[in-house]
Amino acid sequence: MRSADRFAGAGLLALGVAFSAGALKQYDYWGPNGPGPAFLPFWLGLAMAILALLLLIGAIRSADAGEPWFPRGEGLRRLLVVLGATAALVMLLGVVGMVIGTWLFLVGLFRFVDRQPWPLGIAVATAVTGLNWLVFTYWLRVPMPAGPWGF
Repeated sequence: MRSADRFAGAGLLALGVAFSAGALKQYDYWGPNGPGPAFLPFWLGLAMAILALLLLIGAIRSADAGEPWFPRGEGLRRLLVVLGATAALVMLLGVVGMVIGTWLFLVGLFRFVDRQPWPLGIAVATAVTGLNWLVFTYWLRVPMPAGPWGF
């Protein structure tokens, strides 16, 4: 596990630094009325870089090799099911739309991967899908793929 932490820490550190540098290169940090468009991306990238550096330092300092980073047995099965469900969601978005696709995806994950009872899976999937629609489609007006029913 520590080798995976080293690899992830180094990669995320590079990504965080590049994100912050790119924000400063492409946008103004400060505008005439206050923070500019680079302000938030810069600080998010910096926070990511700091957290990645802490992960990397912890992994380097640890003498314990930890568990293998790639899952086996039940963990591998769950990983493959999630990857397959994600690929199916992406392929079906144009057919069923974002709302129904997200709902089916979440219900499937809750029921078949996490083995939650049907009522809980349906309730959480409905709440999360509704919140997703409310924030992105209604509030932010982000166009999402619509299915044959218009949502």
